[in-house]
Amino acid sequence: MEKRSVDVVVISDLHLGTYGCRAKEIVTYLKSISPQVLILNGDIIDAWQLSKHYFPPTHVAVIKEILNLMTSGTRVIYITGNHDEILRRYCDLQSGHFQLVDKLVIEIDHKMTWVFHGDVFDNATKGSAKFWAKMGSNGYAMLLGFNHFINWLMKLLGRERVSLSKKIMEKVNQAFIKIDKFETLVAELAIEKKYDYVICGHIHQPKKRVISNKNGNVIYLNSGDWVEHLTALEYYNNDWHIYTYDESKMNVVNVKEMKQQITDVTTDQIAIYLHSLGA
Repeated sequence: MEKRSVDVVVISDLHLGTYGCRAKEIVTYLKSISPQVLILNGDIIDAWQLSKHYFPPTHVAVIKEILNLMTSGTRVIYITGNHDEILRRYCDLQSGHFQLVDKLVIEIDHKMTWVFHGDVFDNATKGSAKFWAKMGSNGYAMLLGFNHFINWLMKLLGRERVSLSKKIMEKVNQAFIKIDKFETLVAELAIEKKYDYVICGHIHQPKKRVISNKNGNVIYLNSGDWVEHLTALEYYNNDWHIYTYDESKMNVVNVKEMKQQITDVTTDQIAIYLHSLGA
């Protein structure tokens, strides 16, 4: 498959290191694009789940593919989120084509875009509530495993895929994060700062909408996730677009092939290193 040339790509909430991560699809997508800039907008590696020592070769392949893009000249900007907040101690690190930051303001075609993960506006990730957020994350991981089993049965029966975890995640967002309030708060702050675009992740809800108030307007975007929605934001032809993964249109990477390609580093080495960051 010929790679698509795009100016900027934003992906978030890959949750590498969890059972719900759709690593095969992520690698397939990354192999299909040739971006000038790749922005990893938080929760790329799920440090909350690393204690389970689950980091299979397919997840390592995602990291390897990102490195391949860097080698090909893509500028990679990693913005930390709440699940990979252990990396915040290394923020402002820059080496070659790689940069690690907490937030980003970038000018694209003379328009200012503010990019950050979004957890700073979620009280459920702060203070004493953080303990319950982590417990909820563990429960969600178990639910995803159960959901995979259900869909395996549905496939055997020739039935369509169902997503119990997606429905529950949406209910949790409505009850605790309150998506409309989250988006409005983010947008109002962006309008105050006179940005043209504001981009978040965190709430796993892909979105593009214009939000206005008496002081102006801004285009709010959310990159969604690679657990349920399999979405990204792509900038090309002077505009932002929501990309949704469609397996029928992709040259899907073979899992065995992915495993064979990982010869320079072992799964255990990566898991131990990532776990040590949070020690």
